Amino acid sequence: NTHKLHSRFNCQWCTLGHKSNTPSGDTVSLPGFENLTEGYNKYLRPYFGGKPVQIALSLDIASISSISESDMDYTTTIFLWQRWVDPRLVFHGNKSFTLDARLVELLWVPDTYIMESKRSFLHDVTVGNRLIRLFSNGTVLYALRITSTVACNMDLSKYPMDTQMCKLQLASWGYDGNDIVFTWFRGNDSVRGLEKLRLSQYTVERYYTLVTRSQQETGNYSRLILHFELRRNILYFILETYVPSTLLVILSWVSFWITLDSVPARTCIGVTTVLSMTTLMIGSRTSLSKMNCFIKAIDVYLGICFSFIFGALVEYAIAHYSLSQKDGPTKEIEEVNITNMFNGSVTSYKQQISFASIEISSDNVNYDDLTMKTHDKIRFVLRNKMRKIISYFTIQNPSNVDHYSKLLFPLFFMLVNVVYWVYYLYF
Repeated sequence: NTHKLHSRFNCQWCTLGHKSNTPSGDTVSLPGFENLTEGYNKYLRPYFGGKPVQIALSLDIASISSISESDMDYTTTIFLWQRWVDPRLVFHGNKSFTLDARLVELLWVPDTYIMESKRSFLHDVTVGNRLIRLFSNGTVLYALRITSTVACNMDLSKYPMDTQMCKLQLASWGYDGNDIVFTWFRGNDSVRGLEKLRLSQYTVERYYTLVTRSQQETGNYSRLILHFELRRNILYFILETYVPSTLLVILSWVSFWITLDSVPARTCIGVTTVLSMTTLMIGSRTSLSKMNCFIKAIDVYLGICFSFIFGALVEYAIAHYSLSQKDGPTKEIEEVNITNMFNGSVTSYKQQISFASIEISSDNVNYDDLTMKTHDKIRFVLRNKMRKIISYFTIQNPSNVDHYSKLLFPLFFMLVNVVYWVYYLYF
């Protein structure tokens, strides 16, 4: 057998399961399996120079400890199970043997890695959390316990009513599709534990597995992908942000039932609600300070609430100013009326005298002086137009401003809420 293998690969050191002239540093023997693995070369994959190795993977998701919107990643602890057939490790019988994890260093194992991983480590308490099990038909079961922080690109435009699709990708670092082919051991059933997870902010809606290939500069690589969909639990944000901001808007409407003469009361309510809303907006963004570049759904709602609160304060300013303008000129008009009456009588008397003099000397009258000049006509027309426009926008009864605001503010706020929730929940 040794001579056949030597002739097949035409080398003196790359035999796959028996004695060879391989240097002592490249060949190993498993304790208790000397006859099986004597001359075993751990640096050569099974079927070296022939067909690719089929690596069947399965996952147990132990936990997803944190999902960071600011860093765009999630941290998960998984049990990774890998199975492949190594014909060099076939032995008689129908038993299986579990080996000490430290003997992994004596066998060939695939160079599987987690794509888009930022930080990863193998657990080593009390010993390295690895397992090797050999079956009589040459099947090798290799298990690892890994904690990894993996990137997940998130669309936060609908935060906190968003649903995020994250993925976990597994591939070989160095072996391309001609050497290693990855498959899921049992399709979607190869992933377990996701349906039992209880996360603080999210609920796992669904998940599915894919097998793809990726073209890299060094070759065409086999890749396994686990997609899982996370839906954010909105109840916390309703109690934390939406309800307080809505109550502040309703509180600002209390000023509509207070008379316009109560300046301190209405000003206090308006300013207090504006400042409270500003504090709420700052607090909601502080926890997500690294995402300020995103315009999120919660920012839109807080902006709407702030606009209504500020509008209620501006409404009182307009109503109070209109009231002061209406009450102010009234007294002046009453004081001036008597003088106008006296001046009017004198003016009419003078006009009668002038007209009489005109009739007496009608032959010497210059009629051009009695006609209005063109620029005076234009000025007169423009002045009348401006007076009509100003009178159109002038509030005749300032108390009606509060009366209409009691109806328009709540109705418009309800309409905006309907549009907001329908858009972000169903579109």
